[in-house]
Amino acid sequence: MQHLDDATRTELEAAAFRRLLSHLDNRKDVQNIDLMILADFCRNCLSKWLVTAAEERGQTLDYETAREYVYGMPYSEWKDKYQAKATPEQMAAFEAHQQAKAAKRES
Repeated sequence: MQHLDDATRTELEAAAFRRLLSHLDNRKDVQNIDLMILADFCRNCLSKWLVTAAEERGQTLDYETAREYVYGMPYSEWKDKYQAKATPEQMAAFEAHQQAKAAKRES
C-alpha cells in the first residue's frame, strides 16, 4: 500500500474499518469476551482507539459517543439485548490468555 498517496490510503483504511464495524454488527452473537480471547481486542477497544485517535488530532470524542458509534446503539441497549453472561469456560480462557500475555511481556 506504500504506492498509494496518504489520502487514498486513509480512505481505504476508513472503508475497511467501517466494514469491520458492519461485520461486527451483523455478528452480535460474537461476544466481546470471545473477541478478547481470540484476537485480544473487542468492541470496547475499538471505541477506546477512536477516542485516542481523536485526542491525538486535537479533537474531543467522549467514550460513550465512540461506543455508540461502534455498537450502532447506546452501549446499555446493546448490552441488554445482546450481551450474554460470560461462561466459566470463557472466563478461564480469558484468564489463561491474560496470563500468557503477561508472561510474554516479561520474557
